[in-house]
Amino acid sequence: MTDSATQQDGGHSPWFTAIVAVFVTTLIASNIIAVKLIDVAGTILPAAIIIFPISYIVGDVLTEVYGFRRARRVIWLGFGCNLLAVGAIALAGALPAAGFWDGQPAYDRILGYAPRILGASFIAYLVGEFANSYVLARMKVATKGRWLWARTIGSTIIGQGLDSAVFMTVAFAGIIPVEGLIAAVITQWLVKTAYEALATPLTYAVVGFLKRCEGIDTYDRETSFNPLSLAE
Repeated sequence: MTDSATQQDGGHSPWFTAIVAVFVTTLIASNIIAVKLIDVAGTILPAAIIIFPISYIVGDVLTEVYGFRRARRVIWLGFGCNLLAVGAIALAGALPAAGFWDGQPAYDRILGYAPRILGASFIAYLVGEFANSYVLARMKVATKGRWLWARTIGSTIIGQGLDSAVFMTVAFAGIIPVEGLIAAVITQWLVKTAYEALATPLTYAVVGFLKRCEGIDTYDRETSFNPLSLAE
């Protein structure tokens, strides 16, 4: 077992690269499909609910296996990639369309982002992901590596709760009544947490596989948890 404070980064393994790719893909895909609202047993949710919780599962795996320091870098990498994708979509939308192309209204309708909602999404992502990773890392040290299920679900309860609360408040405060905001936050929070709980067997399998392949099991005993630091 290794402490993240002393673990050597060296090169990145193919497994680490694959995990990062899945993390970034879930974020970008979530932003694109979130525009569609779906009806799940009478509950209205953004379509991103089918994939966005995977980012928290992957975040748990990253922190559990590689430690908070590496997870922090991946969180910022995901933020940068998402920002690049949003910028490219916005630039493409602003460029003049070919005279024979009549899809501009549809493009704007589906891929156009309201600045307030976009800002809410980015802020909620950073708050939720860092909270999730921090809680899991602290719980791992406190439990001496036992009860992985408690760490993954516990960190998700905090991270997804903050994510939902921040996004809905920043995006819709003053537009949706307070009662509606609270109901939406609770609904999304419960659905995302249930998603994580149901995925626990898969999380166990992936974590166990990676620990065996990588030969590491990182404990953040001396790690700096400053989210802005990328060097430590």
